[in-house]
Amino acid sequence: MPRLDQIRFSTLDLAPIRDDGSPAQALHNSLALARHVEGLGFERFWVAEHHNMDGIASSATSVLIGYLAAGTSRIRVGAGGVMLSNHSPLVIAEQFGTLETLYPGRIDLGLGRAPGTDRYTMQALRRNRSSDDDDEFPADVAQVRALLGPPQPNQRVFAIPGTNTRVPLWLLGSSLFSAQLAASMGLPYAFASHFAPLYVHEAIRLYRDQFQPSEALDKPYVMLGVPLYAADSDERAEYLATTAFQRVLALLRSQSRVLRPPIKSMQGVWLPHEQDAVGNFLGMALIGGPRKVRARLEVLLEQTRADELIFTNDMYEPNDRHRAFEIVAQLRSA
Repeated sequence: MPRLDQIRFSTLDLAPIRDDGSPAQALHNSLALARHVEGLGFERFWVAEHHNMDGIASSATSVLIGYLAAGTSRIRVGAGGVMLSNHSPLVIAEQFGTLETLYPGRIDLGLGRAPGTDRYTMQALRRNRSSDDDDEFPADVAQVRALLGPPQPNQRVFAIPGTNTRVPLWLLGSSLFSAQLAASMGLPYAFASHFAPLYVHEAIRLYRDQFQPSEALDKPYVMLGVPLYAADSDERAEYLATTAFQRVLALLRSQSRVLRPPIKSMQGVWLPHEQDAVGNFLGMALIGGPRKVRARLEVLLEQTRADELIFTNDMYEPNDRHRAFEIVAQLRSA
C-alpha cells in the first residue's frame, strides 16, 4: 500500500458560485485557492467544463486555465476536463497548444466523453455532431494527440500553436469504457469517484490489467477524485459538509446549484430516498477532523493503490475551503 507521504495531492475546482455571489467572485476565489494549494505543495489544479449550470463558473475552461496559470508560478494547471464531444479536436489542440506555449511544462489536458450539460445545450455548443458521439470519442482523442505531437509526413492540418508541444493527455471517466480506452492508448486515467464511486474498483482493475505502455506512459497511473470536507473537528466538518449535501440534492431535484450556506441539520430538508442518493453520490467523501480524515485516506489508499488523489471541495466560505486543504496537506507530511 502506498504511504500518504508518497501520494501526490491535487485539486479539482468548479469555480462554484455562491447564492449571494457572482461569477466574478467565483473566478477570483478559484485563483485564490490555486495559489493556496500551490503553497501547500499540491501537484496540479484542474478546472472542469460544465455548461448551463447557474452554480458553476468554469464553462470557458481554457480561458480560466490561462487566468489561473498567469496567477500562479509552479503548480500544473489544466482541465479535468474538457468534454470533447462539445468541441472540434483542432480547436482544443490550438487552445491547449497556446496555453503550453505561454506556460511551458505546466499545462494538462484531461479529456472526457460526456457533454457536461443537457442535450439542448450540447446541441447549442456543437450542432454538427452525429447521433453516434460515443463512437467518435476515441478517434477525437487520437486526433488531439496527433495534433499536439510531432509533424507527420503528408500531414495537411496543423495546430499552431500546438504542434509538437506534447501537452500531457489524461482520460477522465466514471465508466468502464473510459478505463479500457485509457489502457489501450497508454494514457493516465482519472476516475470520477468524487461523484460516481460505484464502478471505481472495477474500472481501476480493468485499466491496470489492460494497460499498454506508450510514449506517454510506461506503466498505469491512476488518479481518483475525492470529495474533501475536512475541518478541525468532526462536528465542524459535518456541519460544513451540509453545503455539499444541499448542492447534490439540488442536482437530483433539477434545482439551482448555487452554493448555499451550511445548516445545522438536513432533517426535514431531504426525504429518506434522497438522503440515500446523496450518500451514494458522495460515497468516497472524506468528512471529519484530521484523525478521521487520515483513517479514511489510509483505507482508500489500501483499497485502490491510487497514485494521486485530486480533491474537490464545495464548502461555502473560502477560508473553510483553504483550511480543509491545509489539514490534508499536514496529514501527508505528518
